[in-house]
Amino acid sequence: MYETNDNYIPRVIEKQKNIALIAHDFKKAELVDWCRENKAILERHFLVGTGTTARIISEKTGLPVRGFNSGPLGGDQQIGARIVEGRIDMVIFFSDPLSAQPHDPDVKALLRIAQVYDIPIANNRSTADFLITSEYMNAEYTHYVVNFKKSISERAETLPVDEQ
Repeated sequence: MYETNDNYIPRVIEKQKNIALIAHDFKKAELVDWCRENKAILERHFLVGTGTTARIISEKTGLPVRGFNSGPLGGDQQIGARIVEGRIDMVIFFSDPLSAQPHDPDVKALLRIAQVYDIPIANNRSTADFLITSEYMNAEYTHYVVNFKKSISERAETLPVDEQ
């Protein structure tokens, strides 16, 4: 379907993945435990995370995690920008559905951009377990995303322009 349709373009997720690790405050300990349990897998990939989460994971597991700003200070947006650039392949985000988050719009924007770019995302431990044990974790994977350049170009041609 996709190969003959220029509305979609292939994006390759390499064998060595770029994985973003994020957790709300009440889920940080759970994410640290999950990282500890999956250290042998995670250490074969490049890891990034939002502020405190990245620091805690590094300290508690010994895994190298490149830290960005904390979520409320733009870290979610930094990771979202890297998804757009093709520099994040997977997101593990242990979110807390029972606590209000002051940066909820940023979280929603991150989740939306992951969906737009067809990035695997886990919002809880069981989904993260399924992703990390997938046969695709040790292989290159090609997925197809909307050809946004073509879409924008076509949209621009159909917009009414006032000729003055």
